[in-house]
Amino acid sequence: MTRVAALVPMRHHSQRVAEKNYRPLAGRPLYHWIVESLLQCPEIGEVVVDTDSPVIAAGVRAGFPGVRLIPRPERLAGDDVSMNEILLHDTTLVDADIFVQTHCTNPLLTPASIGRAIRTFVAARPQHDSLFSVTRLQTRLWDAEGRPINHDPAVLLQTQDLPPVFEENSCLYLFTAATLRERSNRIGARPLTFELPPGEACDIDQEIDFQIAEFLMERRLRRT
Repeated sequence: MTRVAALVPMRHHSQRVAEKNYRPLAGRPLYHWIVESLLQCPEIGEVVVDTDSPVIAAGVRAGFPGVRLIPRPERLAGDDVSMNEILLHDTTLVDADIFVQTHCTNPLLTPASIGRAIRTFVAARPQHDSLFSVTRLQTRLWDAEGRPINHDPAVLLQTQDLPPVFEENSCLYLFTAATLRERSNRIGARPLTFELPPGEACDIDQEIDFQIAEFLMERRLRRT
């Protein structure tokens, strides 16, 4: 049986949206949404929160006693620390065949999509050594020099007929500890892309992202 652990790194400090990771979204602290989705995913055997935040640590202990807490070392707490460094630390403390890494800033991810990503990656091994989620884009893209990236301006195709390109949306990463150690990167040499529905592919980075996510979550809750 494949052992799967979910890693959710959460910093106390947020550079662009104040107190983002534990700020209320649709009536609950932001991090509650992703932790709950991971706990509802039957493919995941352990959920692990890495944090330097006393607020988040206390909230996890009170609200999610089955979640394992890893206190983040001070050397890994700075804004300039790469996520890969944090994951290299965490994977030395957690034993699993496959790691799923997501963020508390991905509140719209559903257990169904997370489970589907895990099953897809398990079936794709060993041909693929990692998986990351993407968002399909079918729009006219240009580089900084005004050159077309994915279309011929002389041929005005409808956007739905353009060949799709895919944006790494920072919602899901699946990898093994071996791949992470070998490359010092959660994305391996033979990654598999995993397309998420647009309604779930939200990563809160700016204030407008928070507002959009809250609107979508409240709409989802009204439907349930």
